[in-house]
Amino acid sequence: MIANWEGMRRIDGEILIIEDDPTLRRITQHIVEELGAEAVTFESADDALVYLLQSSKHCCLVIADYGVPGQLNGMELIRLVREKWPFVKTLLMSGYELLPATVSAPTVYLQKPWTINELLVSIADLLQPDFPIQKL
Repeated sequence: MIANWEGMRRIDGEILIIEDDPTLRRITQHIVEELGAEAVTFESADDALVYLLQSSKHCCLVIADYGVPGQLNGMELIRLVREKWPFVKTLLMSGYELLPATVSAPTVYLQKPWTINELLVSIADLLQPDFPIQKL
């Protein structure tokens, strides 16, 4: 187990992970699953959008890398998700240095390389804002 956060409630719903780097996609998937959530992974934002449009499952969070292959980049996917499903939380990751003003609230922006703790804190802030987390 990567983290043991006593008192953190089980995450209800799917978390979509859109990341073109296979190693980082697997690491992120493992972290999400350690938190008790069901992770669904995609290499492209295009595939993730098709899945969201066709799925009947509850998606609670979309974690998208900015620079993924396909017609949509991660930021464009997040904008579409925020418009169509405003209750779905969103987290944008990027190895490119993005200006904070380009990532509109309530989307959380996480600069790569991130630490496991930074990802965990970001997920908890989005999905369980009342959970007391020690931010390191």
